[in-house]
Amino acid sequence: MSLDFLLRPFLLAVACFLAFNFSTVVHKSKLTLQGIAYLIFCNDKKWAKTADPVTFFGKDNQKIEKKTIIFVRHGESTWNDTFNKGPHRSKIQFVLGFIPGLIKSFSYEFYLLLAGKVDSWFYDSPLSLLGLEQVESLSNFLKQDPNTITKDPQEKLMLQILRKDPSAPDSILVSSSLRRALSTVAASFQDRLMKNPNDTIMVLPSLQEISRNPDTLSITPPKTQVSPSWIDISYPKVDFSTIFARNVDMSLHHGNKPIDTNGYKRMSEFCNVAFSSIDEEYIIVGGHSIWFRSFFREFLPRESVHVGKKKKVVNCGAVSFTLMKTHADGAERFMIDEDSIRVVYGGFK
Repeated sequence: MSLDFLLRPFLLAVACFLAFNFSTVVHKSKLTLQGIAYLIFCNDKKWAKTADPVTFFGKDNQKIEKKTIIFVRHGESTWNDTFNKGPHRSKIQFVLGFIPGLIKSFSYEFYLLLAGKVDSWFYDSPLSLLGLEQVESLSNFLKQDPNTITKDPQEKLMLQILRKDPSAPDSILVSSSLRRALSTVAASFQDRLMKNPNDTIMVLPSLQEISRNPDTLSITPPKTQVSPSWIDISYPKVDFSTIFARNVDMSLHHGNKPIDTNGYKRMSEFCNVAFSSIDEEYIIVGGHSIWFRSFFREFLPRESVHVGKKKKVVNCGAVSFTLMKTHADGAERFMIDEDSIRVVYGGFK
């Protein structure tokens, strides 16, 4: 039996599947071209050196506004599962399993394309099975009584805010447009959302991760409601479809970050949105490790040696701090109050 005898019907079947799912093929092709363009031309991690924020604060009779921010990093993603060692395996395990893992990931990508699913292992990489376990751990942590977790009044308050306890001040959930961040917020705060079905998770374009990698490109078309990944759908403990349809506000989602942008522009935009467009004093942010670390580097005083400048927030870690705003030299200026930083869950690594 010749190889052609087997290959021809296989290729014909593949061609039929691709033709039947033509719109998905076009969308994935656009993403691929966009991903290549980002890899070549994007300078997302590069920006001019900025002034030390401490130089704008501490003046007499200075008006300072404050917001409390709680960073919540997403769980492990499929991209991480393929390309990062992670805390769950040794270097030897990662090296030995890299090629099989790569074959597995490309096989999934090929299957998703043939099946006509607007989904991907690589683009806008979703939570992996490990990521869902990490999210479940955070969710279970938030179910505990804050009084049994900590004696620190500030940490206790942050837990009450995350849970949206009746005695807690108003807060809002916001998230990156990338699915792993949205899924983390949806699953971690599902009890909060069930008790408060009118609450929303506001998607902010400024929170999109700082990187040129394809996993930082949103697969969700502009002004389109986000859909759960095939992994999310198979997870029985969270109804992602209902939460995404009912609670996620995509009105500000205009597609992917521009190719000529950079991380600092988006971090500055977030600061402006936090003070000018969000009424709540407490903002819970579902986002990404490099974005969070860059934020600490830019808005903590230059002389600060806080661990957040060097280390990443762990998967599903939660860290709170006070963000301050003032006007100086004809512009709005922002700085993190270093003394206000609290590790609510997880920490840095």
